[in-house]
Amino acid sequence: MIPWPWPAPTDDGGAAHLSPGMLVPDVELAATSGARISPARLTGRNILFFYTWTGQPGLANPSGWDETPGAHGSTPELEGVRNLRSSFASLDTGVYGVSVQSQAWQSELAERLKLNFELLSDDGFALADALRLPTFETGGATYLRRLSLSILDGRIDWVFYPVHPPDAHARDVLAWLTDHVGYELEGRINPSTLPAR
Repeated sequence: MIPWPWPAPTDDGGAAHLSPGMLVPDVELAATSGARISPARLTGRNILFFYTWTGQPGLANPSGWDETPGAHGSTPELEGVRNLRSSFASLDTGVYGVSVQSQAWQSELAERLKLNFELLSDDGFALADALRLPTFETGGATYLRRLSLSILDGRIDWVFYPVHPPDAHARDVLAWLTDHVGYELEGRINPSTLPAR
């Protein structure tokens, strides 16, 4: 596999406060389907893939994007989730992408990439601020740092941060689900015997 060519993020402690058992704030976000979805009200296990920003054909990246660790990679990350959507479903796990881009921007992306899952727009930073998610600034704008949350019935039960490389992240999350969750769902072992999380 070709090494990821852009600067890698480091763990700056920006997600240290997001601990297992923490309630997800009840914030409704506009979805690409036109619905309004609050991640706090989702049942079962769901993965929220918070991503930085996606471009459009012919549009230049924001100023400083190439030099910002962790900025690049949202399109291949979302394509990875799309390609493994059925595998997540087989583990009774829903998937959502979340960014601070508008619903219209996300809808263009979802159609162009033929995404088979919802993108949620946090363009007012309501959920990001409520969770105190890590951000970065470049080109005069603020973006979310790449991060993923596993939530179970409205509570965080795992945090993926930092995320690198983004093009392999969906596979990494699926591997975690298989190792730590899949056996529970299949009833093959007692959950108390799982490795500590």
